Amino acid sequence: MRLTVLGSGASYPGPGRACAGYLVEDDGAAVLLDCGNGAASNLARVLRPEALGAVFITHAHVDHFADVYVLQAALRYAPDGPAGPVDMFAAPGVLEALLAPLSERGRRDMSEAFAARELRHGVPVFVGGLAVEPIRTTHAGETLALDIRDCAGRRIVYTSDSVASPALADAARGADLLLADATLPEEYAGKAPHMTAREAGALARAAGVEVLVLTHLWPSVDRSQAARDAGCEFGGRIIVAEEMMAIDLVEEV
Repeated sequence: MRLTVLGSGASYPGPGRACAGYLVEDDGAAVLLDCGNGAASNLARVLRPEALGAVFITHAHVDHFADVYVLQAALRYAPDGPAGPVDMFAAPGVLEALLAPLSERGRRDMSEAFAARELRHGVPVFVGGLAVEPIRTTHAGETLALDIRDCAGRRIVYTSDSVASPALADAARGADLLLADATLPEEYAGKAPHMTAREAGALARAAGVEVLVLTHLWPSVDRSQAARDAGCEFGGRIIVAEEMMAIDLVEEV
């Protein structure tokens, strides 16, 4: 199972970066986790959009779905002809937010590109050999973390945007890789429904994961300092996400 970071930024992308987007591939299956500003462009660097098996959108914040509009155009005007509909699994409220600014024609175009379905907490979705289980977490509005498991039992848990909680630690327990919200610099701790890098490290320690990947960082966050802060709480391997970084669980974890 391979994770490729397409976007590691939070709220708005810094220079050369993109907002939330992650590609998970395993034995021919490919799923996209969120599709924020710039993520679709980076996706095209490693995979033809029409090769996606499914798209998952974790909540209704624009930095997690802005490039769905871009992706629908890439699917509808694929080089070999229209490629849709690709399955889109979205948290409650996402589809309403996504469709709200569109005209009737725009909504029709979106339906040609995607077969949209609502995600439900605890109800897994199967894409090839991957099982993706949504986990309700604490953020603004309905937000779902995702537990992605391959046939060999390897696991990536993506917190999406979330505060740390015992329930989230329980859900991530024993994961091979925790892809964790580390939005906030320490001086903003507790001022928004996100984690600092130190809090992400504490979550990784509580969950007993193998590897912690810090992501969804504000452009103002010092990424080297974020790794040090997380290391104060977590003694395992810490990686700070970078655009186009690929992590192969067989080789890296």
